[in-house]
Amino acid sequence: MNDILQLKGKFEKRDNPNKPGSSKLKKNEYVTEEHITTLISQLKRIHEYWTKNRDIDGALISVHYNKVVAKTNRIQILLSDKGLNTTDSIRGAKFKWDKISDNKTQQKHVFTHYVPLSAIENTLNLLSNARTIIINDYNYKITSDDTENIATKKIYNKQDIMARTTFLKVIVDCSHVEKFDIDYNNDEIQTESIITIYKTNINTKELLQKFGINILDNRIINDTTLKLYHEELQLLQSKAPYLIAMALTDFREINDDYSLDTYEPENTLIPSPTNEPIVGVIDTQFNEEVYFSEWVEYINMLTPDIELEKSDYYHGTSVSSIIVDGPRANPKLDDECGRFRVKHFGVATHNGFSSFGILKMIREIVSTNRNIKVWNLSLGSKTEIPKNFISPEGAELDNIQTEYDVIFIIAGTNKADNSTSTMRIGSPADSLNSLVVNSVSFNNTPASYTRVGPVLSFFQKPDISYYGGDGRSANERIAVCRDSLGAQYVVGTSYAAPWITRKMAYLIYNLGLNREIAKALLIDSAAGWERKDNSSGELGYGIVPIKINDIVKSQNDEIKFYLSGSAEDFETYTYNLPVPIAKGKHPYFAKATLVYFPQCNRNQGVDYTNTEMDIHFGRIKMNPSTGKTNIKSINNNKQSDEGKIILYEESARSMYRKWDNVKHISEKINPRAKPREVYDSGLWGLSIKTKERLQPRNGQKLNFGVVITLKEMNGVNRINDFIKACIIKGWIVNRLDIQNQIDIYSQAEEEINFE
Repeated sequence: MNDILQLKGKFEKRDNPNKPGSSKLKKNEYVTEEHITTLISQLKRIHEYWTKNRDIDGALISVHYNKVVAKTNRIQILLSDKGLNTTDSIRGAKFKWDKISDNKTQQKHVFTHYVPLSAIENTLNLLSNARTIIINDYNYKITSDDTENIATKKIYNKQDIMARTTFLKVIVDCSHVEKFDIDYNNDEIQTESIITIYKTNINTKELLQKFGINILDNRIINDTTLKLYHEELQLLQSKAPYLIAMALTDFREINDDYSLDTYEPENTLIPSPTNEPIVGVIDTQFNEEVYFSEWVEYINMLTPDIELEKSDYYHGTSVSSIIVDGPRANPKLDDECGRFRVKHFGVATHNGFSSFGILKMIREIVSTNRNIKVWNLSLGSKTEIPKNFISPEGAELDNIQTEYDVIFIIAGTNKADNSTSTMRIGSPADSLNSLVVNSVSFNNTPASYTRVGPVLSFFQKPDISYYGGDGRSANERIAVCRDSLGAQYVVGTSYAAPWITRKMAYLIYNLGLNREIAKALLIDSAAGWERKDNSSGELGYGIVPIKINDIVKSQNDEIKFYLSGSAEDFETYTYNLPVPIAKGKHPYFAKATLVYFPQCNRNQGVDYTNTEMDIHFGRIKMNPSTGKTNIKSINNNKQSDEGKIILYEESARSMYRKWDNVKHISEKINPRAKPREVYDSGLWGLSIKTKERLQPRNGQKLNFGVVITLKEMNGVNRINDFIKACIIKGWIVNRLDIQNQIDIYSQAEEEINFE
């Protein structure tokens, strides 16, 4: 097998060459006087409501769009006020689905804004003036041809009523807006809950006091998310339902895993730990009577007044047993990663957990254990994730991973025993930055208890799958140790996740890879050349290979390499990848996996990730008419290309995974495929284009990792040719030599005694 290569060199950077032009309607679009009149009527009703209701010192108003809109198609001037960007007033985003026919629906965006009443008054004035112009000059309907003439030929004589550019912005905004409304949360929640309210100019405690709700600081998670008891939530729902952005039951029942009461004698021989890497486990409690307890440092995070039962130790101990010594009890899953030490934090009992308590504990745990980079979290909720917002646990995990440069491996949760209906995954498996693992049986099919994604109707979850057992016999299940009696045979995603945690720990600790490359390697290995990320949402990108060598090495006919960098501008790129040429052609299939960990904003609802990275990888080709050089991407990606038609948002999301924090682009292997034409210099290129939703520089210096594989069509090993060509082009090429990296780790972890 070939070694995986690390390429180190200089990335170029540049600003976005596509500058926004004048606002105008898209071809064949139009706006009628009737539509503007309807919008005016809606806004007057909303203005009247908030004029009478002054509790929030402003107005919450929802903008319902007629489609899923790109950032550039959100309202630009409507609801603006005194030079403020309308993006700054967004407080939430969700999807709604309108029925088109009996078997078809259309997905649409809804954004909630918090604005002063003056913004509504200004908008009413703009709409009224625009309506007057349309009636008098465009016979009650303005078309795309009309706006083209106004924008390019400046055919416009109504400057005394409204500036030309302002008029165009109003018209374009109206073309995207279906209606204005005040949305209410009518969800029935019968117990204490974690709620998120829309952010206003009033302090949360002060605002709730207006409705007779008095809370202490220890029930506030952040400036918009807090814990309310049932009576308090009922009071808020009756007096201010418009304030509630999201609400979830606080107490979560732990997702069940299934066991088979078959025991066999346990060989208790295990060496003492030395300098093995430490993995963090956050779970139920740990039984210190097990044979491997010397490998585990256990900390009970629950208060002493909680009485623990024997069953409170089963789940957590089983998970840690796989991380420490899983291959010994499961020889067919021997990954050759060795053993790992565990720091085990018991945060729950087998009966369930408080979301509020977990949120507080996880941040404290990670922030005070900065040396631990890999965390296993196999706790999961029985309830399904919401469609329009991330769970509080998932959002907190995403924030923690952004802040502390760590990664969580999370179980994809299980369906109830014998359930046959499809069920969405449960929190915290909706954490986007985490690596979420579903379970498969040993015949490589989704387990009978598999739950499905996506998250927020779009994001790919789970990421990958692994063996968690399925069936009634011992050889179809995972052997774990949960107490001193011996081996217990279990099934569940809880026991698939720690196997991936072992692999992640090996890649990060033993091989010294950063989390971006480690995550990309695991996803890339699962996808292979026949990716499984289909509409079923069961397997993620595929099943990760058992042996670590099948992840950190490539086939003899493959050239696999990785690059790391950070986005410092709109485009970070290199046009300097010297892919070997044979008989004047490029005889390769290609694939690439991009991973990054963006900042996320739960208050933005379905528009959850703040930063988008768009990958272009392929041959370099010069346009003879313009003299400009572009990448002919292997997936024909033309997003943001100069002079290209901008895709609709829905198409960009479905075709190129726009806004997803994992991008996997791949060609299918076709035995009849012909080698590619060699363009101009014969070089290939990689481009990462970065876009922001909120703050202009939110993603600046955001790290990314890319794993690229070239598969020779005729089975020829060309890796040495590639290495030589890269060195000539100025790249530093390092082989991912496993033994050398392990030796480096061992030496770094040696204790030095000074005499």
